[in-house]
Amino acid sequence: METFDFIIIGAGSAGCVLADKLSASGEHSVCLLEAGKADKNWLIHLPIGIIALLQSHTLNWQFNSHQEKTLINREIFTPRGKTLGGSSSINAMLYVRGQQQDYDHWQSLGNTGWSFNDVLPYFKALENQERGADEFHGVGGALNVADSVSKPAINEDFIQSAVAAGYPENVDFNGPSQEGVGYYQVTQKEGLRHSAAKAFLTPNLHRSNLTVITQTQVEKVIVNNNIATGVIYKHQGKVKQLIAKHEVIVSAGTINSPQLLMLSGIGPKAELEKHNIEVVHSLEGVGKNLQDHVDVLNVAQHKRTELLAYRPKAIWWGAKEAWKFITKREGLLTTVIAETGGFIKSDPTVTEPDLQLHFVPAAMDDHGRNHKLLCTYGISLHVCLLRPKSRGTVTLNSNKITQHPRIQLNMLDHQDDIDTMIKGVRIAKKILSTPPLSSTHVNFIFPDENCNSEQEIHQFLKEKCNTIYHPVGTCKMGQDELSVVDEQLKVHGIKQLRVVDASIMPTLISGNTNAPTMMIAAKAADMILAERS
Repeated sequence: METFDFIIIGAGSAGCVLADKLSASGEHSVCLLEAGKADKNWLIHLPIGIIALLQSHTLNWQFNSHQEKTLINREIFTPRGKTLGGSSSINAMLYVRGQQQDYDHWQSLGNTGWSFNDVLPYFKALENQERGADEFHGVGGALNVADSVSKPAINEDFIQSAVAAGYPENVDFNGPSQEGVGYYQVTQKEGLRHSAAKAFLTPNLHRSNLTVITQTQVEKVIVNNNIATGVIYKHQGKVKQLIAKHEVIVSAGTINSPQLLMLSGIGPKAELEKHNIEVVHSLEGVGKNLQDHVDVLNVAQHKRTELLAYRPKAIWWGAKEAWKFITKREGLLTTVIAETGGFIKSDPTVTEPDLQLHFVPAAMDDHGRNHKLLCTYGISLHVCLLRPKSRGTVTLNSNKITQHPRIQLNMLDHQDDIDTMIKGVRIAKKILSTPPLSSTHVNFIFPDENCNSEQEIHQFLKEKCNTIYHPVGTCKMGQDELSVVDEQLKVHGIKQLRVVDASIMPTLISGNTNAPTMMIAAKAADMILAERS
């Protein structure tokens, strides 16, 4: 049995940052365990590879929710990264922090030290902002943040149509105000994906005090007398054990972290007993409070041919764009698909944006898995609800780590979420029907022209709503009866055990969750090292 000062479970966005920060001084031995393979597949590093990564069965957990009663019993596809870098290796690379109010709200819930003023220095320290440093941005950090170098012309039409429809333009969603439409910044470097692994792990693999073990699944956190002392894991067909001298840190993500805690005997007593798991510590909040951005696509057929489609002119355009990548590291192969979008208000009376838009230069459906629709020249506009009130759960299907947990998203379970999404669909149709987009518009594919009443749009939502891949909250930070960790991210009632990933968010932030997850890990590393100094 090997002994390490720190054992980190999960080499995703949080785990990679933790591995870097905790091993940087050379004083602490760190072992990072990852269920997936190393991030060597070329699809990871070529940005347009995201299309295939969503369908990969080796680099993606390929989770599906249980049948959702609120969505006519559909199972909702819930992809998560399964490789070094985790979901930062398969995501759309958008760099978004959320709104100041998100973090101030966390602090108002009793989580001291998590206000926007507390977390902003971590965001700035992590990034190398290619535009330069200012009040909201930093340079010299490991994570490269860049402007898109793809920019199909249709994106400018979207921005102009949204502005004409009454929404302001915004050149920096991470600046003083999030509201408006424009281009997203991306975690890319020289036209290639800059994942958490590429930024924080790969450059540090030479460190003698950092051990990374891939293709290994942790089966259980060992807890003795309410103290986490190590892990049991399987690697190359053999069951092995590691000892943690200081701490075990669970960074397996919003779906896998609560599953592992429950399989280790930490969780709701009734759920553990249901699956014949010995109750080590009853903690009712494990797996509760699941939140995700409910999202729906509005799709229109289009006359433009410089679009992503399985059509002759589009393929010829793509071939010319590929030459740009070979010669200049720019063009279509660097696209993150959803390069433009924005943050808007569903109603003028709303104080902060409550809807997010992602514009896609393709006719999309079912996470891009509907290849038949891609044979059409079309455009799509995602609209998602930023701060949903609906709550879901992650529970167990069995007491085996090899079986996926039971995910119940419960999207559109709250009437306020339904009401706001109905407004969002109407806004999306308005933008797509406004020049210059409408000048080359053919017809709506879905929702169709006759989908106008609240009842009709609600039915459309039930048939088409999906996740946009931002699950959080299943090991939430706080002090109430459903909290799993405190403001130091220590698991309530268990010593030497922390959870550090998006699952600790008490409420969902207003935007894409990758950058905030890395911030959480950087802040956690500081807290951990401060205790050891």
